[in-house]
Amino acid sequence: MYPLRRNRRLRQNESIRSLVRETIISPNDFLVPLFIVEGKGIKEEIASMPNYYRYSLDLLKAEVNELWSLGLKSVLLFVKVPDNLKDNNGTEALNKDGLMQRAIKTVKDVCPEMLVMTDVAMDPYSSYGHDGIVSDGKIINDDTNAILAEMSLSHANAGADFVAPSDMMDGRIFEIRSLLEDEGFHDTGIMSYSAKYASAFYGPFRDALDSAPVAQQNVPKDKQTYQMDFANRDEAVKETLMDIEEGADIVMVKPGLCYLDVVRDIREAVNVPVAVYQVSGEYAMLKAAAEKGWLDHDAVMMEQVTAIKRAGANIIASYFAKDVVKLIS
Repeated sequence: MYPLRRNRRLRQNESIRSLVRETIISPNDFLVPLFIVEGKGIKEEIASMPNYYRYSLDLLKAEVNELWSLGLKSVLLFVKVPDNLKDNNGTEALNKDGLMQRAIKTVKDVCPEMLVMTDVAMDPYSSYGHDGIVSDGKIINDDTNAILAEMSLSHANAGADFVAPSDMMDGRIFEIRSLLEDEGFHDTGIMSYSAKYASAFYGPFRDALDSAPVAQQNVPKDKQTYQMDFANRDEAVKETLMDIEEGADIVMVKPGLCYLDVVRDIREAVNVPVAVYQVSGEYAMLKAAAEKGWLDHDAVMMEQVTAIKRAGANIIASYFAKDVVKLIS
């Protein structure tokens, strides 16, 4: 009791604060998203994501080497697919010489120890911008799962360490795990986007990959029939437990900051690593506010990533990863 107990004794200076700090951020916390495009000599800034870029494969090499030199050991690959290669069945996703497959090999060639995770979803390959096959105004679940499983196998064949299905189709983890097992890829992991919400925070990401749903008759205008309702909390735990039963090695909550209650619920419910995706909208908001001089960029960035880890995340997929590591080093 006061005055025998004075809590401020442990806050008097940085030395004591750092000694008793409960949540520590390090390079080992981060998974770095990378956007890949066709061509050569391309490093193009994403307009809605200042200081973040799309890379052609030749320039991807230097970026991967820099990440490794900073102590960042894991990447999550996304590809921007030319429109002429898109269709309703995501055919290009299964091309063994496709951009994703070549990107995996590029990363592994330049830095074999870099952990490579790959986005498994149809939307970059879909002429409709959806994560599944579109038919009569609906997203077809089971036929989509078959494609997602084949996509995952293709990524494993190319050298991916983990596949990361981000589609939210029911049962896709079981289909992917079963096919990987049948084909002998027992060590290829699955990081499932288990609680992925139908969020308004994804806009800049869809700009980066040109993967927004296409406004057409008999095409759903958004992804609410498969991504989760952001009003729901208990459902996230149910989805996550089902994914683990089906073979997920890591589970993810997406987005991050508005869903930290969900992160804590899942952390307390499961015994596998929990990832959180700090998404493009969260990144863009801070960049814009800092550019206006309204927020201290570095201070808010560190507060955000610390909050995500404090909530229970073992892994943070973040566009701030390089900024954070450079700051704390």
